[in-house]
Amino acid sequence: MTKILVSKDPLQHLKTFTDARIAIGRVGGSLPTKELLSFRLDQARARDAVHADFDTEALAAELRSLDLGLDILHVESNATDHASFLKNPGLGRALKQADKNRLLDFTQAHVAIDVVLLISDGLSALAVQKNACELLRSLIPILQQKSLTIGPVVIARHARVALQDDVGEALKAKLAVILIGERPGLGSTDSMSAYLVYQPRAGNSDADRNCISNIRASGFAPSSAAAKLAELLQRCLAAKLSGVLVKDDDMNGKVLTPRET
Repeated sequence: MTKILVSKDPLQHLKTFTDARIAIGRVGGSLPTKELLSFRLDQARARDAVHADFDTEALAAELRSLDLGLDILHVESNATDHASFLKNPGLGRALKQADKNRLLDFTQAHVAIDVVLLISDGLSALAVQKNACELLRSLIPILQQKSLTIGPVVIARHARVALQDDVGEALKAKLAVILIGERPGLGSTDSMSAYLVYQPRAGNSDADRNCISNIRASGFAPSSAAAKLAELLQRCLAAKLSGVLVKDDDMNGKVLTPRET
C-alpha cells in the first residue's frame, strides 16, 4: 500500500501572525483534505452570515440592559426584504419616508445633537449582534465625559453605510456613526465596521467618511476600537470635517485643512 505524504510549507512559521490561509501544505498538486473541508465550511459560514436574520428586538433589549440613558429608535431602509436589500444596494441607502418623518418629529422635541449612533445588519447581522453593544459600552461613557450630546441609538434594518446621511440629516446631528456588519470573509464572519461622517446629508460620498474596520474579538477589540473612534470623533468635530482630509497618523494625528491640500 502506497503511503501519501503531506509536504510541509516552508512558510509555516508565518501562521503564528495571521489567520489567513497560508502555509497549509499540499498533497501532490492538491490541498490536504482537512484544509479543503475547512475552506468549504468557512464558505458556508460566510453565506449563512450574509443571509442571517437581524434580531433587532434582542439587540434593543441588550442595549437597554446597559442602562446608557439613551433613546432607542427602530427604522428601516427602502429595502422591503433581505433579498431586495442584497440585489439593490441603493435601496439600503435611504430611509423609508415614514421613518424619516418620525426622526424629524423627534428632532423638534429634543436638544441639538453632536453625535447620533446607528446600528445596522449590513452584510452580517452576526457581527453587530456580537460586537455593537460591547463597543457602545466603552464608547458612550467616553463621549459623555467629553460633554458631547448623544442622540438616540438608531437600529436600522437592511441598511447600507450611506443611510447614516439620511438619519443624521433628519436628526440635525453634527456627526453620524454607523456600526455595520462587514461582508464576511473566510474565517471572519463576525467582523464589524464603524463609519463616521461630519455633517451627514444627501450627496456625501465615501471620500467624506472615515472607517474603522475588523472590529471583533480576534481583530480590533471593541473596547480599543471605541477609544480610537472617540478620538476620531473629537478631531472631526474640532476640524469641522471628516473623510480623506482627516489623516489617522498615530505619530502626530494631523488633520489637514482644505488650504493644505
